[in-house]
Amino acid sequence: MELNDIYDKDRNRTGRLHRRNSKWGPGEYGLVVCVWVYDGKGKLLLTRRARQKSFAGTWENSGGAAKAGETSIQAIVRELYEETGILAPAEEFEFLSTAREHHFFYDHYCLKADVPLQDISLLPGETDGAKWVTFQQVHEMIAQRKICSIIAKQFLEAESELRKRQTAQE
Repeated sequence: MELNDIYDKDRNRTGRLHRRNSKWGPGEYGLVVCVWVYDGKGKLLLTRRARQKSFAGTWENSGGAAKAGETSIQAIVRELYEETGILAPAEEFEFLSTAREHHFFYDHYCLKADVPLQDISLLPGETDGAKWVTFQQVHEMIAQRKICSIIAKQFLEAESELRKRQTAQE
């Protein structure tokens, strides 16, 4: 049973815990982290959600809920490693933004990591595919609904910042 910290609307930990997959109460928030991994050559890493998960078969960036006691950065280091096998030090992740929607605070990061696909290690039950895609391909995948609307929205919000980092590497 996974437990998550409960935050108030101002992102203060309340000291109470939430059981994953149970309903959130009024004024209760959890923390979700996501990372856009880019290669510095114009491509982003996407993983495909496993068939038994919600939004099954859609493509996304890596991320997930912070476990009880984890900081945002600890959670993103763990989530990326669990979903892809990429182990990057915390200081290599660059914070992009935070947003509060529904019952969650979403922290968005990016990370430069040019990892060959054969070195990606997928987590059974979580991810069942990985690929490097161009920005144009992400837009095409959004139009074809191969990326769920939540991730599509996050990409569109982060796109200009991600493009700056790609061109800064050239």
